[in-house]
This record gives sequence, C-alpha cells and structure tokens, in this order.
Amino acid sequence: MKAIIQRVTCAKVTVGEELVSSIGRGLCVLVGISSDDNANDVEWIARKLLNLRLFDEPTTGKRWTSSVVDQQLEILCISQFTLYHRLKGNRPDFSRAMQGPAAQELYGSLLKRLGDQYSSERIRDGRFGAMMQVHIQNDGPVTLEIESPAQSVQERAKLQRSLERQAISAGKSGSSKPAVADNVVGTVEKQNPAGAE
Repeated sequence: MKAIIQRVTCAKVTVGEELVSSIGRGLCVLVGISSDDNANDVEWIARKLLNLRLFDEPTTGKRWTSSVVDQQLEILCISQFTLYHRLKGNRPDFSRAMQGPAAQELYGSLLKRLGDQYSSERIRDGRFGAMMQVHIQNDGPVTLEIESPAQSVQERAKLQRSLERQAISAGKSGSSKPAVADNVVGTVEKQNPAGAE
C-alpha cells in the first residue's frame, strides 16, 4: 500500500460541480492499493499517517515535531489506483493495482481504522472509483511518499489464518460488531486478480 502525503492549509474534492469533501489545515493523502495488500498494510499505513511529525510545534516553532493528531487536524484520503503503475513504453499499465471491489473494501478498512484510532469526524474521503478533481493548497510545499513493507507468502498465509480464527471467534460469541481486520478476511484470497503479478 502506498500513500502520497501532502501537508495542506486546505483541500477539497469535487465530482463535476458537486463538492464531495473538504478540509482545513491537515493532510491530503492519495492512497494506492496493490494486489498483494491486506490488513497488515492497512494497519501500517494508518499508524504512519497518524504519527508522522510533519508539523511545527505551535508554541516553540520547533520544526518536524508535531503530528496531525497532536494538533487535532484533519485528513482527506483519496483512493488513487494509478500509484501502482508500470510503464509499457509510454503507456501506463495498472495491473499491479488491486481490482475494484476488493480495493474498495480494503480502502474502507483504512478509513475506519483512522477514524477508530483518531477521530471519525476528522477523517474525510473522496468518492471511490469516480472521476474526481482534487484541489489542494500545499503547505511548504511538503510532500512525502510512503509504502508499507512487502510481506512474504508465509506472512500472508499466517495473517489469513489469524483472520479466520477471529471470524470464527466472533461468530461463536455472537458479536455483531467485528473488528476492522475481520472485514478483510476475503482480501488475501483476492490478492492476485487476472493480469496481476
């Protein structure tokens, strides 16, 4: 999973003439999901977004010491499958990106994880799969790219077993509110759609 993180003074997303989401000061994050991503990648990206020290300390002015959480700022996330591209000549190929339904499920898990760990009221997003216009006022400018660590086949299989056990336990307990990770049990099985490597 990749994220292009931009520190902004404001940002908004529109679809046609419709305003979908907007934020004030905070982070605008483009999120790319690869065919190999799973709940571990969601957790890693969420933790980084909430803890990266991209802001100055407001009282002392000391640079790179404060996170979006420290200052209670907003985050605007936008799904961006084109981050997982490769060039075939001059033409981009996006077969490394996770396919629509599975990607939307994992992207939704990321939004929920951010909301659970921070504040759902401060998490905004665009419209998955739509042709959007993104307007940002980059502060600095400050732009970073991060990518979750690659996992081995063994690690992915271990995660699959763990998620299955959690789903079984939730079923036995009669829980009506499964954990975030439970919502992506099927994701590992969908990691390699036709045409993806």
